[in-house]
Amino acid sequence: MNTFGLVQIGLILLCTTTMSSLNCNHLPLQQRKAIENSLQLLDKMGKKFPHRCLREKMSFRFPEQVLKPKQKETVKMAIEEIFQHIFYIFSKNLTLAAWDGAALEQFQNGLYHQIEQLEACVTKKQTQYFWIKEINRLKLKKYFQKIDCFLKDKKHNLCSWEISRAEIRRCLQLIDKAVRKLYN
Repeated sequence: MNTFGLVQIGLILLCTTTMSSLNCNHLPLQQRKAIENSLQLLDKMGKKFPHRCLREKMSFRFPEQVLKPKQKETVKMAIEEIFQHIFYIFSKNLTLAAWDGAALEQFQNGLYHQIEQLEACVTKKQTQYFWIKEINRLKLKKYFQKIDCFLKDKKHNLCSWEISRAEIRRCLQLIDKAVRKLYN
C-alpha cells in the first residue's frame, strides 16, 4: 500500500475515534433521552394493560445489583448487555402481541442504536472488569431467560407479551435511575 493510502486510513481512524469520543462525552444525556423515548414507545406500542392478564402476572426478579457497582464502566457494560437482551426478546414471534408496528420498529431501532453507542464507548478493560462483567452477564442472562421461557410457555400469547412489556418498562426505569445516579 502506498503512503497516500496509509494516510487516508489514518485520517479515517482518527475521525472515527474523534467522533466516538465526542459521542461518548454526551452518552449520559443521550442514554437518558433514549430511555425516555423507549419508555414512550413501549406505551405507544400497546394499549392499556389488559385486566384479564393480571392473573398470569409473574415476578422475574431483575438483578438490580448489576446496576449498582461503583465503576462506571461496569454499569455501562451491564446496560449494553441489558439492551442486547431486550432487543433479542423484542425481535421474535410478536404476531400475537397486536402492537403498533411503527412504534415497535422505532423501539427496536432505538435499542439497536443504543447498543452501537455503548459498544463504541465502553472501554474493553477485560482484565480489570472481567469477573464482575461475567458475574453480571450470567445474572442478566438468567433473568432474561426467565422472560423468554415465560413467553415460550405461554406460546407468545397476548398476555405474555403484555406482561413482558411491563417488565421491560420496569427494567428501563431501573436503568434510567442508575444512569442518573452514575452521572450526578
